[in-house]
Amino acid sequence: MTRTPWGLAPLLTLAFGAAAAQAADVNVYTSREPDLVKPVFEAFTKTTGVKVNAVFLQNGLEERVKAEGQNSPADVIILVDAAKLAAAVDMGITQPVSSTVLDKNVPSQLRDPQGNWFATTLRSRVIYASKERVTQDAMTYEDLADPKWKGRICIRSAQHPYNVSLIAAAITRLGPEKAADWLTKLKSNLAKKPSGGDRDVAKDILAGVCDIGVGNTYYVGLLRNDPNPSQKAWGEAVKVLDSSFAGGGTHVNISGAAVAKFAPHKDEAIKLLEFMSSDQAQKLMADGNYEYPIRASVQDADTEKLFGPIKPDSLSLSEIAKNRKAASELVDKVGFDN
Repeated sequence: MTRTPWGLAPLLTLAFGAAAAQAADVNVYTSREPDLVKPVFEAFTKTTGVKVNAVFLQNGLEERVKAEGQNSPADVIILVDAAKLAAAVDMGITQPVSSTVLDKNVPSQLRDPQGNWFATTLRSRVIYASKERVTQDAMTYEDLADPKWKGRICIRSAQHPYNVSLIAAAITRLGPEKAADWLTKLKSNLAKKPSGGDRDVAKDILAGVCDIGVGNTYYVGLLRNDPNPSQKAWGEAVKVLDSSFAGGGTHVNISGAAVAKFAPHKDEAIKLLEFMSSDQAQKLMADGNYEYPIRASVQDADTEKLFGPIKPDSLSLSEIAKNRKAASELVDKVGFDN
């Protein structure tokens, strides 16, 4: 389904005509919300003089690029989730990029080893806790299996991509057997059947259904600034714990970008990716959705002001993506969502 980004033309358009395919343009296919990428594209154009023509596709972006083949006008592909970026590589719709700027700005574990994609922001998956009933401020993901939390944890479906990624990271770090034991014990600690979304986890904590839960950081930021008093209360009821693997760091997923295989404006496409890794663009993207920048050099990001800095886990996202299928199968094996 393609959603028309009303109100953003001519920056965001639904088709690329001859006028759009000029040497000084770059054409972007993005699954990121238009309001989140528009400020970055505008800043890029102001800095470089290169115009950005973009189409927003909520679903089916990769399939569209694949179907267009060599006639595709796409120069840059922007996707959410490392697994989707890895799948785009497997579909043959990206090309490797050699850039000293990207190699310097994007940590090695946050990019494809062959240079097919690069992270643009971090989406940290953390542990929410009741401000009133939980005194600790830090917790490991392994601690979610501790019997002391029996009947006290809420979480959305483990088959949701956010949780599949976390479980895949557990498999990568702990190994299949220990990860299976961890997930089984986590299931026994649930207060209710997995359901809803990350916002509902905060809602259930406020209601006393559970004391802790798992969710992405940015939902708490969005809730606390929601004009709806009820949702604002959900966000104010929870605190974000310093969450990490034992001996490791915080599990993160990403939004990321790749140069399309048949990019008609490859040089401009690489320039856009390099700009998106700059401090200026990093702050714009992170602040737009309470995500974390990929670079520690970005100062005063709104997310850090709310939740403090994070130490992303050192696991390669490419390795985690390889374990996504095993993670999904493990969810079914232990009957986590039942």
